[in-house]
Amino acid sequence: MWRNLLLRGTTCLLQVAAPRFLHQRPFPPFSCVRLLTQRLLHRPPQLLGKGYFLAHSGTRAYKKDAKSTLEIPTSPVTITDIKQYLRSKEIPFHDGYSCLHIQSMFINPSDRKDSYSLFIDKTTGQFVCKDTLVEGSWEDIQDCLEVMQKQEQDFLSPHVLLGYPESMEEQEERESELREVQRIWSSSVPLIDVPEEEALLVKTMFQISKVSNATLKKFGVRLFKPTKSLVFPWFGGPDSSLKGVKLLSAQITDNNKVIYKEATVPKCNSFYSLFGLPLVGRMDAEVVLTGSELDTLAVSQATGLPSVALPRGVSCLPPILLPYLEQFKRVTLWLGDDIRSWEASKIFSRKLGLRRCSLVRPGEYRPCPVEALAQGKNLGHIIKSSIPAAHKSIVSFKQLREDVYGELSNTDQVAGVKWARFPELNRILKGHRKGELTVFTGPTGSGKTTFISEVALDLCMQGVNTLWGSFEINNVRLAKVMLTQFAMQRLEDNLEQYDFWADKFEELPLYFMTFHGQQNIKAVLETMQHSVYLYDINHVIIDNLQFMMGQENLSVDKFAVQDHIIGAFRRFATNSSCHVTLVIHPRKEEDDRDLQTASIFGSAKASQEADNVLILQEKKLVTCPGRRSLQVTKNRFDGDVGIFPLDFLKSSLTFEAPIQGKHKLRKVASKPENEEGEEKKVEVKKVQVKKEKADKTAKAPRTVTGKESVQQ
Repeated sequence: MWRNLLLRGTTCLLQVAAPRFLHQRPFPPFSCVRLLTQRLLHRPPQLLGKGYFLAHSGTRAYKKDAKSTLEIPTSPVTITDIKQYLRSKEIPFHDGYSCLHIQSMFINPSDRKDSYSLFIDKTTGQFVCKDTLVEGSWEDIQDCLEVMQKQEQDFLSPHVLLGYPESMEEQEERESELREVQRIWSSSVPLIDVPEEEALLVKTMFQISKVSNATLKKFGVRLFKPTKSLVFPWFGGPDSSLKGVKLLSAQITDNNKVIYKEATVPKCNSFYSLFGLPLVGRMDAEVVLTGSELDTLAVSQATGLPSVALPRGVSCLPPILLPYLEQFKRVTLWLGDDIRSWEASKIFSRKLGLRRCSLVRPGEYRPCPVEALAQGKNLGHIIKSSIPAAHKSIVSFKQLREDVYGELSNTDQVAGVKWARFPELNRILKGHRKGELTVFTGPTGSGKTTFISEVALDLCMQGVNTLWGSFEINNVRLAKVMLTQFAMQRLEDNLEQYDFWADKFEELPLYFMTFHGQQNIKAVLETMQHSVYLYDINHVIIDNLQFMMGQENLSVDKFAVQDHIIGAFRRFATNSSCHVTLVIHPRKEEDDRDLQTASIFGSAKASQEADNVLILQEKKLVTCPGRRSLQVTKNRFDGDVGIFPLDFLKSSLTFEAPIQGKHKLRKVASKPENEEGEEKKVEVKKVQVKKEKADKTAKAPRTVTGKESVQQ
């Protein structure tokens, strides 16, 4: 039974390659399955709960989405552990920039040709085999090596190591996406085959008039006529077959600016690839990374250097793509002109290796590659003058000069990502910036979690990768609140719309930690570091600080513990270039008093380390719900502080600023002319009556009292 379940179901490895790419060498399955079964059954229950299970492939099986929750391994692997294990197994390896290279255990030794095609990530231990496209965790490698050693085999067949069993819905969705890819590709026309007038119009619209037909043909760019979109192919696998496509459409605004819109099939988070990778030779030692396919075309044509485009722009580098960049001794990252790409340079440098990384930052004389090509600039000279990412502990102004100029000339972008739902917050804070620490507080029951979830959702909808750490409310309830805020309606009353909104909500770059209740700060920080490396997280919300102060610190001063935790979050935000929003409960205050910065529990360290301090004020009323307002008491970016009112809409669980002056409009509202005339007549009559009474009083004879007569 176990043999059938394992052969039909899953053990550990996730197989990506199609069956036709796998080597079909006879392999004795019984003993292999026995050993793998023992290792699975003796693993800690936490690991089995992370998605590794036994299920029949013909039944509907639950697959835990990696985006839903984030967990850390029970014992995180280190580069020292990996090297020691490989040496103990007498496995030779090459120490690369971000990966260790070993010979693939999934290829027949006669076909390996001394190629080190299996890459092990130094940070996570996850591996990818470039020849068979099999990927998995560090524990999966240990499983395979022990099986090979016990059975005295010199290689394994990848089809024995199956991935998650697909449900019928998942299988149909995958097949449907593949059919859609082929349909779009077959329906599109090579751009060089389009009539000259139409091709010139398309090139003008996409601002690639200087890109030659030879370059377009080399990269396989096509035109999808029904939507007037450019089609960029994603090739992968040993035979470089078509795995996906990206459609790019262009729209011209009223200001004569071009806005690009992208659509990928399959979804970008289900398949990662580098546009232009098949054109890179095995002996190439230098590559230019760009954030768009159009920039890659311009760099390749103008310089002749190998150039590839990242699937989600220069603000995101999935670790699964690192093995494909290992061969290059120099990697030049051409940043975009948005603030996210500027801030992403630190993360990119750490992932790729500081010593081989250089950056091209945009400026007046260094526009994006497409614009530089159109302006006739020397792209090769711009790349050669790129700034090395490696830096020492002390720098001079000469090294900072370009950064200072960039901030002065791009003030709006340096200010950060703007909120769409809270314009008043933009007026005070100017935007959401990486590397900052925000402290948020408010009275108990005032709606802190509800408000901060909408603030985070607003940014997430604009592409800010967000990680939620809710220790007070479970993830299901939090996701329900955020989904209601996203749909702007009560889905309980419109269940027929749930799937529509849930599908759109699922596409957001939103992740949740699985922690609940009191947690150790070390475990939380390790999860945050893991998420920044793996998912390029830009914003982490911790709700709330009090749950970080666990029972193991009862003998230590609680204020000292809190100061240590706040300092740890401060260092994480700075070193990881990630914004951290920390919710802290206030001290007990009287209901009729507004909260202040000093009201934050243990406020000294919190207010000093924080870049921004936000307070959700609430005035308790007897006859109606409390009136809420948001107060910014600290803003390290430019010093602006202020307060603005908020209205809570219970139907959508959202907050909004009330319409200014609506009460004044009611007071000065115009009245009909006949009503105004009657009011004037009444006022005239009142004046006449008062005047008549005054005249009568003056003419009346005065009566003398007895006291007055005696005095006389």
